[in-house]
Amino acid sequence: MHSDRTSHSEAKLPVDVNAHTGITSGSTEKSAQELAGPNKPDKSVPSKPAPDKQFHPYPFWAPRFWHGMRPLTWIGLLREGGFRVHPSRWNHLWGVSTTVGFNTLLTLIQNVWMRRRLANAELHGPPVFIVGHWRSGTTLLHELMVRDERYSSPSTFQCFAPHHFLVSEWAFQRFGSWLLPGKRPMDNMNAGWNRPQEDEFALMNLGLPSPYRRIAFPNNGPVDLNYLDFENVSEEDIETWLAALRRFMLAVSTVTGRPLVIKSPTHTGRIGVLAKAFPDARFIHMTRDPRALYPSTCRLWRSLNEIQGLQKPDHSGESEYVVECLARMYRAFERDRKEIEPHRLIDVRYEDLTANPVQTMQTIYETLHLSDFDFVRNEIETWAQNEHQDYRTNEHHLSPLDEAMLKEAWKEYFENYGYL
Repeated sequence: MHSDRTSHSEAKLPVDVNAHTGITSGSTEKSAQELAGPNKPDKSVPSKPAPDKQFHPYPFWAPRFWHGMRPLTWIGLLREGGFRVHPSRWNHLWGVSTTVGFNTLLTLIQNVWMRRRLANAELHGPPVFIVGHWRSGTTLLHELMVRDERYSSPSTFQCFAPHHFLVSEWAFQRFGSWLLPGKRPMDNMNAGWNRPQEDEFALMNLGLPSPYRRIAFPNNGPVDLNYLDFENVSEEDIETWLAALRRFMLAVSTVTGRPLVIKSPTHTGRIGVLAKAFPDARFIHMTRDPRALYPSTCRLWRSLNEIQGLQKPDHSGESEYVVECLARMYRAFERDRKEIEPHRLIDVRYEDLTANPVQTMQTIYETLHLSDFDFVRNEIETWAQNEHQDYRTNEHHLSPLDEAMLKEAWKEYFENYGYL
């Protein structure tokens, strides 16, 4: 694997070696060097991440991921987890079990009422896929891309209820906004039914294998990791997965009537399959300093395990899981990116996006030959001067032990994307 990024033919944003080390403009995060101190770390094992400050509250009545499943998918998830539901989560078990049947009813209504509309559905232009590891800035970029009214994205409700959103979304948008909190549990990003969301939740609720199924039973260990890179997944199963993704995108397109911006970290290792399935698609690959990426991802999984899980999480194997997922995703990504034309793929550093969002967005548009950036320039400038100034990232403390471990386990990532 090449350590010099310029050896790749794909486009990328310039790297300022004196710029950020995972610290965003106006952030409260501290550099790894400030935190490490003079002692030489012991590289033997990763340390347990420091306890988090309280996550943003997620009320007991708020929907869980699993509410969007149909009965057979829900029962299959419970069976996969050995029905090992902790008594403190029996309310979630009861709540989901008593509502999933309505998803079947609404699905039947949509299939009848919207049959012709779905049969005539088409994509309204090449999709734009945003990929990159969790907590690398994919959500931020997603939110910025859909500020351009010429593009659209699956909404949170559409990903939550992929079976029937064509007949049900209006009701939740009008009467159900109170069901969701204003902020995501793990960070300061806004939440809501109409916010752009990652399609992996839709694929999971449609019954496809997904690493996100692990969140239901976090103490049982990883599931469906082979769907991070399609390793040892048969061509038939890949085609089934692609067909479901395409159907979902077509259904969303009947609502938006515009090209889609699709964002999911889980697509990072699938980029080769996606590039062939959507030959005109564009790909924006987000990177971030691993010294910030790692603790932020640990916090993400802890928050989701606590809020969405059917078990009382013990967080065992958490560090190993984070390390393995990135390694697995990027083995496939680095292998397959070589087959993608330069005008279809760009690397974007989170540090550049937060430090200079307008210039970074313009570079993305120009490199990928997207629409005229001047059309949306004022919108991005207004965001940068107002909302962006008030945003603060979570503060993360990385131990010297973890930094040494990451530099060994993610050596290629550090080298390839300029984070040494």
